[in-house]
Amino acid sequence: MNTAFSLGNGRDMEVSFEFFPPKTQQAEDNLKSAVEKLAPLAPAFVSVTYGAGGTTRERTHRTVVSMAQKTGMKVAAHLTCVGARRDEVDTVANAYWQGGIKHIVALRGDPPEGVGARYEAFPGGYAHASDLIAGLKRIADFDISAAGYPEMHPESPDWAAEIENLKRKADAGACRIITQFCFDPDILIAYIERVRAAGINLPVIPGIMLQPNFAGLNRMATMCGTQIPAWMPPMFEGLEDDKATRQLLSASIAANYCTRLQQEGLHAFHFYTLNRADLAYATCRVLGLHPQSEGANP
Repeated sequence: MNTAFSLGNGRDMEVSFEFFPPKTQQAEDNLKSAVEKLAPLAPAFVSVTYGAGGTTRERTHRTVVSMAQKTGMKVAAHLTCVGARRDEVDTVANAYWQGGIKHIVALRGDPPEGVGARYEAFPGGYAHASDLIAGLKRIADFDISAAGYPEMHPESPDWAAEIENLKRKADAGACRIITQFCFDPDILIAYIERVRAAGINLPVIPGIMLQPNFAGLNRMATMCGTQIPAWMPPMFEGLEDDKATRQLLSASIAANYCTRLQQEGLHAFHFYTLNRADLAYATCRVLGLHPQSEGANP
């Protein structure tokens, strides 16, 4: 890994941030602080996730609507196929549209039993993300983000099936592709080349993971099929009780990754914040993005 990076040019950079709905008052306060810290970076949008199996549907809806009303930012709601009939999903989508939420991150979702369990479509529900996207487009002209997998979805048998599934999402009405997190820029670049070769011309926005807890990061990577580069584990070795250094390393890794992608002409990034602002904010600053109040030429 080349650990030297240079400041980017933030003037043509576009960022978005992903949050999850809080479960407690303390978590709600933490989320509010994170949003307030990141809002001056003028994100293109922020998104709020569902829990596994759609378990946080109501909390996601409350969080999305409240965030949009209180901040004025464009807020995207995650919506999945899991655990609900089509009419129930359509009711949620209609409520979002009527509430001014026009952007949906449309996902198939993981089985209620968790990643690795056998996925089965809910009776009377949308079976796949492409079906959900088509259903949303029948309801209203939603701005829809779909998921992409630079290292293939764990359930895909091969690249032909992976790209064909992505094409179905694009044909159904997706507006952009947000990728699963990845740590090797060459893998991400090769993925975009596959996407373009298939005639899919939607914007591809790399997902950037900001997780300073390496054990937690390793678990997530294993579940979603993301490769952990050989150079990464030694960097975190012996730092279990050194949170500050782990945070610096996490921000440095993200900044290096994004800097390389900037050099390849990519300028939009989606940060998985885990409801913390510090690492996302620091990474954006390294990449040359400054709060609007500081002006375009800091």
